[in-house]
Amino acid sequence: MRMMGKREIGKLSVFDLIVSFMIADLSAMAIDSEKPMFIGIISILTLAIFQVFISYLSLKSKKIREWADGKPVVIVEKGKILDDQMAKARYNMDDLMVQLREKNIADVSDVEFAILETTGKLSVFPKEKKTCEEGVHNSLRPFQMPVPLIIDGKVQDEGLRQIGKTRFWLKNEIQKQGYRDFKEIFYASVNSNGKLFIDRKDS
Repeated sequence: MRMMGKREIGKLSVFDLIVSFMIADLSAMAIDSEKPMFIGIISILTLAIFQVFISYLSLKSKKIREWADGKPVVIVEKGKILDDQMAKARYNMDDLMVQLREKNIADVSDVEFAILETTGKLSVFPKEKKTCEEGVHNSLRPFQMPVPLIIDGKVQDEGLRQIGKTRFWLKNEIQKQGYRDFKEIFYASVNSNGKLFIDRKDS
């Protein structure tokens, strides 16, 4: 692992992790196999040298670095969920909401930018909080998680029951904002103030 550079285990790239697993597997095979051990050792050394070589090239070339480690992906931009980028990264709304909660952010509308790093961690930049009287007043209200009402074009009936509303009400609300069908919406939720947040599908 030291040959890969001084990085935390959690910050290793997918490429580094694959090489680590392969080296561990080859080590186990070399011990258990009836073949001469030097064959396994040569395989491990070859793989390790290849990894060091790629790591060295990554330091010199951005293209090699992106090929080996991938590129960070912007998931949320100015409060807008980029569902096309989420699809490319094979990242879903459940993943997003879990990682936002880990950052103590309950509502997507409170996010200025969210970037999915090459390590799989989410970097979140919240919107600036209001310091006016309204902001102080809101901070005194009991905290409640936003209730998802639409996810990927599908109505969440459990969420509607939770807030005591119907699909008819939801249809009227989205039509007020220029949407004709639930399928046009990637994500919609209602917060503790009764404010409806809607994010349109990108495609």
